[in-house]
Amino acid sequence: MPHRAQNKPMHFPLPSTGSSWPELESRMRALASGDVKWRDGRTGLYVFNAGEEVERVKKAAYAMFSEENGLGPAAFPSLAGMEREVVGHALALLHAPAESDGVMTSGGTDSIVMAVKTSRDFARAGGLAGQGNLVAPATAHPAFDKAAMMMDLEIRRVPVREFLADPDTMETACDANTIMLVGSAPCFPFGLIDPIEQMGAVALRRNLWLHVDACVGGFLAPFVEMNGASLPAWDFRAAGVRSISSDLHKYGYCSKGASTLLFRDKAMKRHMTFDAGPWPMGRMLTPTLAGTRPGGAIAAAWAVLNFLGVEGYRAKQKLVVEAREAIEAGVQKLGFRVLGKPQLGIVSFTHDSADCAALLRGLYARGWITAANVEPPSLHLMLSPKHAEVADAYLADLAASMQDAGGAAPMPAPGYGR
Repeated sequence: MPHRAQNKPMHFPLPSTGSSWPELESRMRALASGDVKWRDGRTGLYVFNAGEEVERVKKAAYAMFSEENGLGPAAFPSLAGMEREVVGHALALLHAPAESDGVMTSGGTDSIVMAVKTSRDFARAGGLAGQGNLVAPATAHPAFDKAAMMMDLEIRRVPVREFLADPDTMETACDANTIMLVGSAPCFPFGLIDPIEQMGAVALRRNLWLHVDACVGGFLAPFVEMNGASLPAWDFRAAGVRSISSDLHKYGYCSKGASTLLFRDKAMKRHMTFDAGPWPMGRMLTPTLAGTRPGGAIAAAWAVLNFLGVEGYRAKQKLVVEAREAIEAGVQKLGFRVLGKPQLGIVSFTHDSADCAALLRGLYARGWITAANVEPPSLHLMLSPKHAEVADAYLADLAASMQDAGGAAPMPAPGYGR
């Protein structure tokens, strides 16, 4: 199988004749042989492993609707109906009021970009003149920077206090052109839930749009709470929250790419829609930037949510918390400090004397694809139910990596996409 040489153009002419599926399948399996063994729980990002049963359900559902297009609800009322139910499940889980509404998107970045676009257009309708700005803690996801770049908005990142957003500092950064406050539930780097209630008080006092990025926690925190954890108010129960992004393909265990963007009031959602035209076919109205909307992602989300139900999700999320607690206890025995007090599925931990970058290389050499924070230097894990089975193996390999932390195993640059 030819491979592209580094820094060389990739020109691969199509084969003159086609290949059989068995031959192609064999080649694809060979290509995947060097990938991380995520089904064995060897990755702490990119994949959310809820087990073989869930994998079978979402693959079958995706295949059933792989050709259908959510762009055409009149042609595919099945997809429109499934999307309404999926969004309705998310609204109910996040305690949205009766007048709320939402939409499915292709992922967390898509949801965040559309939330920013909606708040910008809402502000313009209310008289905003000039360049708008977003006020976000240093821990907010870079998707907000992307949105600001795309829409010529200013993003004002402010320092955090003990890894959490500081509402007072954020309020100081606001001015007449601020269109959005940003909070996370939880933030990606440390897995901590920002003080959303206090941020909501700022938003109400200044009549600002507060968006909660719950792309990681939206389908995890509700079930962790059902299982008995006491979490700070972070969803629509917190006054002042106008929109929430919540990914289905993370702790909803649905197929990529699937997310939800939810609004406290359906009147707010009207500012999200693109109304493009005129052109020879008239106007084109789309709820998100994308035109084509893969039917497979919608169908798989509907199927997994109904397959697991509340009982299934509570069981899966219990395993996530147990894995996190086991790893927290294990790394502390190895001399690490856990950053903050995580309550969901992400944990970051640092060591006063060990080189975290060297440890990451050691783990990579042992088959683990995990992440790290640069500031402060720390190891980072985003855990799945599968990790409850392999926590001891991870801790053993971490201990071994500490023994030979000077190793020179190659390590790819981390990328934390959505």
